[in-house]
Amino acid sequence: MFAIRAAHAFDGNRFLPGGATVVVAGDRIVDVDTDRVDLPADVDVAEYDGTVLPGLIDCHTHLVADCTVGGLERTAAMTDGEIDAIIIASLRAHAAAGATTVRDLGDIRYRTLGFRDAPGLPRVVASGPPVTTPGGHCHFLGGAVGGVLDADLRSAVRERAERGVDVIKVMASGGFATPGSDQLGAQFTAAELTVLVEEAHRVGLPLVAHAHSLVAMENAVAAGADGIEHFTGLSSAHGSRIDDDLLDEVARRGVYVDLTMGNDRSFHALMPTPPPPLAELMARFGVSSFDEFYAARIAELARLREHAVRVITGVDSGMAPPKRHGNVWRTVGEMVEGGYSTADALAAATSASAQACGLAGETGRLAPGHAADVLVVDGDVSRDTSTLGSPRAILVRGIPVQRETSG
Repeated sequence: MFAIRAAHAFDGNRFLPGGATVVVAGDRIVDVDTDRVDLPADVDVAEYDGTVLPGLIDCHTHLVADCTVGGLERTAAMTDGEIDAIIIASLRAHAAAGATTVRDLGDIRYRTLGFRDAPGLPRVVASGPPVTTPGGHCHFLGGAVGGVLDADLRSAVRERAERGVDVIKVMASGGFATPGSDQLGAQFTAAELTVLVEEAHRVGLPLVAHAHSLVAMENAVAAGADGIEHFTGLSSAHGSRIDDDLLDEVARRGVYVDLTMGNDRSFHALMPTPPPPLAELMARFGVSSFDEFYAARIAELARLREHAVRVITGVDSGMAPPKRHGNVWRTVGEMVEGGYSTADALAAATSASAQACGLAGETGRLAPGHAADVLVVDGDVSRDTSTLGSPRAILVRGIPVQRETSG
């Protein structure tokens, strides 16, 4: 048994006045004390002037991708051993930045399933290869369905369930990492997505949909998807436009939305010419610079907040240099820029994301009985979210993370 005592504390839902002492035994939190009572003499206490909070959650990562342009596509030519080495490096980078849980939404050959509970590394919620169409977005990961008959779609879900995945990922639209895929249209109809959702729910799994296009978002909502990734709202006629009625319906249905932001903006200053996927996305969005694109996404966050949409945090980490593994802390500051309170933004990155990942009661909170997924950072996060980028101590299920081992 040992304890972490910090001058400031966030428990996953709210800031605790006066900080807190978090007592850990094995891989569990056994007490969260705000009264600074004396602990038994045999309990070691590490004291910090900063903030203690639950470990962060990245709800959209690709652990098999190495943060280079084209890294995900190159996995098709890699051996299992090469892919596993990238997965380990990716998980270490997440852990070193305070992300203690990640949701992998697209790997190859189901490689990430073998790392779901690796000691000292973030727990992994895994989808396996995403369901897509022949030649569709990320088809090179091996998840294309042979046809769109009900039997084909149900078989695709059952295959993943039999492999032991935790969530079904479907590419409802094309994507910018797959030239030739339709980013403005739909890869599956609402009826086809409904079959996938029904089968996923029948086998006890949630389904989340990648959707850049407005029509794909509308199809996913109509089909009953549990979550929508990217939520970009693109159409050929309007660039990006998401009507209030759709936002209200998303909120009414309780759909989780992940804008997959968290970019390290310093990289964009070093790239006078954006890589093709980003350049194409900006063109579709109707903007000419990353700053304009970023401002538009922050404005979208503000609209999600106004409509009470359930927002969670994910980066699409691994897909490019600005989307490094371990960037999820940046999404908290972006939500604050979009008008969220710091407490609500932190809750999105902890307790709300845990719930979206099916882990409510296991992680995402500093509470007795929860896993000892704990992050300590410099300073008072309630005043400055950039301090999340300065971890002092990290526990993953009670195991201290050695930051110098990060990839």
